[in-house]
Amino acid sequence: MKLAIVAGPATTGKTSVIRHVIRKLKSNEKKAAFLKIDVQYAEEDIELAEEFGIPTRKIYSGELCPDHCNVMVLGDALEWAEEQGSDVLIVETAGLCLRCSPYVEDVLGIVVLEATSGMNLPLKVGPILSLSDIAVVTKIDRVSQAEREVFRARIQDVAPKVLIREVNALYGIGIDPLVEEILESADVEGQLYLRGNPPVGTCTICVGKKEVGWQSHFGVVRSLENQNFYRGQ
Repeated sequence: MKLAIVAGPATTGKTSVIRHVIRKLKSNEKKAAFLKIDVQYAEEDIELAEEFGIPTRKIYSGELCPDHCNVMVLGDALEWAEEQGSDVLIVETAGLCLRCSPYVEDVLGIVVLEATSGMNLPLKVGPILSLSDIAVVTKIDRVSQAEREVFRARIQDVAPKVLIREVNALYGIGIDPLVEEILESADVEGQLYLRGNPPVGTCTICVGKKEVGWQSHFGVVRSLENQNFYRGQ
């Protein structure tokens, strides 16, 4: 079975891209399964199940970062997809942390970015782009050719080896090369490992301390006048 993890900021067109990918997979007689990971609301799983008749699941990360939730549930999701007889499992994650990679080693990692989000966006999104295999750029029809070229250059500044695929997610133009990459990717085998390193420190805010000011916290902290430093024993 193939596994493709699709991440990216909200409104970039991740689900629209996935919809066209699933349609192409069906035309190639490949059975897809779909897992949606979001924070507190999503209905893409219902829409894709109704449109394509494929097995779908949905997980709300709640108080967990969606990237961390993905790591937690992915093993179970693979077992579920295999039980459904799927050829490809597509995981769509909100990927909101921007400090972490939602991808795993030896598995296709796809980030979806919209060209209308500003030419410097690729410089801001961190490992969600820098550790991806493919960067899918949507809404290319809504910017000038010069803006498209600058956006591509910014992506290559951050991730020189990433494959860039410009698509029209509304009509599915440019989807075929992406489907080919998925079908040519390696099968999932053995123990999977997170791609990249988790953040150096877990902040005390994440574990429930609500006081304002670095003096009330410990571990890796930061003041207005200093870079990160360690406070505590």
